[in-house]
Amino acid sequence: MFHLPFWQRLLITVIAMLFVSWIAGRVWLSILNFPLPSYIGGFVGGLTALPVWEFLKRIRPREA
Repeated sequence: MFHLPFWQRLLITVIAMLFVSWIAGRVWLSILNFPLPSYIGGFVGGLTALPVWEFLKRIRPREA
């Protein structure tokens, strides 16, 4: 079985972490009217990274 290369999994995981952390920050700011603390943003990003990384380990590229 052939999996996605490490660099592709890493890139997709980092993009997902940043995007979800940014969305969480926007939601937090709109609800509570003060910025999301960085440690909570990191926690949200880390919790996002775990399932994304595991999911991407199971993905196979399409064969031509």
